[in-house]
Amino acid sequence: MPEEAGTTSHGIRWAEFAITDDLGKAILDAEAGVDAKGYVRVDGDGEGTTQANITGLEEAGQIKWANNQAKRVSHGMPQPQVALILLDMQRKLLNKLKGYVKSGKTGYVLSSGKKPHVAMLLCSEDLDGTLLYEGFANGELIEPGRNHGTDNNNQTEADTTLTYQALTPIPNGTFIDDKGVQRPYKTFAESDDNFAENLMRQEVFGLPDGTQTGSTTGSTTGSTTGSTTNP
Repeated sequence: MPEEAGTTSHGIRWAEFAITDDLGKAILDAEAGVDAKGYVRVDGDGEGTTQANITGLEEAGQIKWANNQAKRVSHGMPQPQVALILLDMQRKLLNKLKGYVKSGKTGYVLSSGKKPHVAMLLCSEDLDGTLLYEGFANGELIEPGRNHGTDNNNQTEADTTLTYQALTPIPNGTFIDDKGVQRPYKTFAESDDNFAENLMRQEVFGLPDGTQTGSTTGSTTGSTTGSTTNP
């Protein structure tokens, strides 16, 4: 069993994505979804995630006063967002995740219909190498803008910058707290009791029970490249 996980993390091992249906189940089709396995890891030649900043996990509470004393604190619901920067990723995959559709004979536009349900799983590690995971079972992905700059004696690159807005999971039994309330964000560590990668992905991505998962890497064609402990 891995060493008990710490709270300080470093690096980004990978980010994985799935598109789910209106029941919160991963779409197991390479055309309608992201991959025949139901999820994909952005990790191809020159591809990967350079930044994933999560905010809105918890807000400071509002103090309630009575008798000139602070008596209790009320807390609103968390509203997580993730600011993502990717070194590169496949354009076809990004268009699917954002909800861009083919327009006319060639090219893509943002659909005026509802955005796709996107589930996301992030992996980092603690200082001893124990893998840490952060899961979002439902949300929307947007690309707010793009920047371009002239090349000179240096190449000016514009990395893909995205915002992920987490929503409450669709299946009622997903991400439940001790009070029976659903939450939009869940953490895992490989040192957790009863941890198993396939169970984690089944919950986050809505994969069928019994699915054995490896690392689906860098394409929408269903290729696999081993396990998450050796990406």
